[in-house]
Amino acid sequence: MGYRVAVVGATGNVGREMLNILAEREFPADEIAAVASPRSTGTEIEYGETGKILKVKNIEHFDFTGWDMALFAAGSGPTKEYAPKAAAAGCVVIDNSSLYRMDPDVPLIVPEVNPDAIDGYTRKNIIANPNCSTAQMVVALKPLHDAAKIKRVVVSTYQSVSGAGKEMA
Repeated sequence: MGYRVAVVGATGNVGREMLNILAEREFPADEIAAVASPRSTGTEIEYGETGKILKVKNIEHFDFTGWDMALFAAGSGPTKEYAPKAAAAGCVVIDNSSLYRMDPDVPLIVPEVNPDAIDGYTRKNIIANPNCSTAQMVVALKPLHDAAKIKRVVVSTYQSVSGAGKEMA
């Protein structure tokens, strides 16, 4: 039996990539829902390169009851409004925005670095992840830290404008 997965922000660049990766890695999902803002409702998007077409559902009316997990790629505003509703409905929220990264009741997880920290997700039924630059960096630094105890890292990043989202026509 597979999972029921909702991708919130499915029409944006990050949401589309989430759908692509779920399909590419053959994530064991029995059902995938593409969820986005009202202006995207009814839009059809492809689930990776599977040929399966998903019709976008309106976040304002989407019922998270019975869904196993929701991957949020919608930004902090929509996440603040809808992630608690999804979590209260029993759906585990994995948030890609910055909203919950500093919340002490929400574990900040990079699976290759701190998988045991996920145990705390039940406090709010939400899991946060760091931004893309940080996630990649800590995966590379973890074995070095384990071997030699890193004391300080100085980092500069230059973020892509694609992080601002996809303009809708």
